[in-house]
Amino acid sequence: MIEKLKVLIIDDHTLFRKGLKEILLDTSYIEDCKEAKNGHEALDIISREKFDIVFLDIAMPDINGIETLKKIKTSYPEIKVLMLSMYPEEQYAMRSLKLGASGYITKSADPEELLRAVEKIVKGGKYIPQSFSEKLLHYLDKSNDIPLHEKLSEREFQVLLMIARGRTLREISKDLSISIKTVSTYRARILEKLELQNNAEIINYAITHGLIV
Repeated sequence: MIEKLKVLIIDDHTLFRKGLKEILLDTSYIEDCKEAKNGHEALDIISREKFDIVFLDIAMPDINGIETLKKIKTSYPEIKVLMLSMYPEEQYAMRSLKLGASGYITKSADPEELLRAVEKIVKGGKYIPQSFSEKLLHYLDKSNDIPLHEKLSEREFQVLLMIARGRTLREISKDLSISIKTVSTYRARILEKLELQNNAEIINYAITHGLIV
């Protein structure tokens, strides 16, 4: 039996939050479900209320999911956090788990898988999709050497992936709600840390290291 749970959904897409909330509240052991549209609002809510599980979107403007995860686990280590993503990125999954997340699941997962993840997490386990297992093992076993991209900050890593997928600086600026100048600064840091010269080399680096498919 699972005790009654209080959960918080952190996601900047209203329709997704509402849909997930409906699924959760239809589950017998979910007692209460609150929402937050960004990391700052979530941290404010968490400071005032106690939650058992947080569902955290990894790609949010202003303060992204990884940074929000760090802040939650630093101040409230007892809270279990399930990371949500649009993409099956094993690199993000690894970073999340290393920072204390209890699981990682894609937003395309069906409700049954989502609830399996919740049940495993509340019992003290870690959850990753079965399709992720081999990818994560492969990622861990690739090399004992630390690749250069591990030196990037979370925001730099996020910008790296977006550039590698062909997004323009203007598009990245809009998606992350930051100025083009700030995006350019992140790009410059990425080039310096990865010892690269241009976007073409960033794309090649990302493909070579399995960061994008």
